Amino acid sequence: MVRLIFGCGYLGMRAARRWLAEPGEVFAVTRSSRRAAELESEGIVPILADVTRPDSLVGFPSADTVLYSIGYDPRGEASREEVYVGGLQAALAALPPEIGRLLYVSSTGVYGDSDGRPVDEDSPCRPNRESGRAILAAEQFLRQHPFSRRAIVLRLAGMYGPQRIPRIADLRAGRPLNVPEGAHLNLIHVDDAVAAILAAESRADPPAVYNICDGQPCSRRVFYRCLAGLLGQPEPQFVELSREEAASQRAGADKQVLNARMVADLGISLGYPSFREGLAAIVASID
Repeated sequence: MVRLIFGCGYLGMRAARRWLAEPGEVFAVTRSSRRAAELESEGIVPILADVTRPDSLVGFPSADTVLYSIGYDPRGEASREEVYVGGLQAALAALPPEIGRLLYVSSTGVYGDSDGRPVDEDSPCRPNRESGRAILAAEQFLRQHPFSRRAIVLRLAGMYGPQRIPRIADLRAGRPLNVPEGAHLNLIHVDDAVAAILAAESRADPPAVYNICDGQPCSRRVFYRCLAGLLGQPEPQFVELSREEAASQRAGADKQVLNARMVADLGISLGYPSFREGLAAIVASID
């Protein structure tokens, strides 16, 4: 088996390590020579290229699986539209026509705000943030592309895991958190996201779209209260935001994302069925 990864970062690297344990080769696209050396040290074949520079996209193998997991770098010069839409267009144009499965990592941000109501893969997408609009436009482009017949869209919820828990330093220092009351967090542990990637790769005739989440939405304040307790810290203090600040933080986030299709079709048994188990495992590993 040959796998090709666009975006071999926090998620892609974990998928790569799972694939490296199997026969075959794993290729990964990176813009950085330093990162290329790191990938090579892991046994991954690096390809120096940049999806925002179509002229650099050459020499791709006819991979059995392509994982497209490009994220937006706010430090870069390209816009979200150029990265998410233009980057996908350029990458697909450069891929050999003989590729097998195409896994596109999207986001539950494409749904926008549903006033806290449940959403599934058939719910309308009305993103009200720039990133959600750009990712939805990329999905729509993929849907019209010849590769769509072999593509699976994985709409990831908020991903957390080791070295990726927001505000943990603030909690340990006892600093107040500017976290609004209400609105739901939809989450997925990185290990369960990888399990979804591996399961989607092996589906013979899958639906086009899956929500990748634990199906257990929670409020932001509940999340941080749980984390504080696991860290042995006192109950966190929350800053009362102005109406405008609270609305800005909640914008596009108040929905409850359902995962019934993922569980039924991909046959995934979540290692971390809610954030409580996930946070407990992470805190135990760092204490």
